[in-house]
Amino acid sequence: MSRELPATGPAYLYDLVADDLARRIESGELAVNTPLPAEQTLARQYGVSLGTCRHATKVLRDRGLVRTIPSKGTFVAGRPDRVAIYCLEPFLDVA
Repeated sequence: MSRELPATGPAYLYDLVADDLARRIESGELAVNTPLPAEQTLARQYGVSLGTCRHATKVLRDRGLVRTIPSKGTFVAGRPDRVAIYCLEPFLDVA
C-alpha cells in the first residue's frame, strides 16, 4: 500500500514521514506495544529512501512515541501520561 505525504510547503521528508506515523499512532491505527513496520517497508510505502525512514524513526524515538529494542525491532510506546485512576485513590485524602 502506498501512502502519500501531505504537500505542506517546505519541510524535510523525514519530518513528514514522522508526522504521518505520529498521526497513525495517535489515531490507534498503530497500536501500543505493536511493532512499527520495518524501515524498508516504510520506505516502500512512502516512496522515500531507507535513510529517510531511519531518520523518521529517530524523530519518533526522540518524541517518545516509539522505543527500539536491539535485535527485536521498534515498537509503539505507551503514553506516559496515562495513569489509572484506581492507582491514585489510596493517596487521596477523602476525609
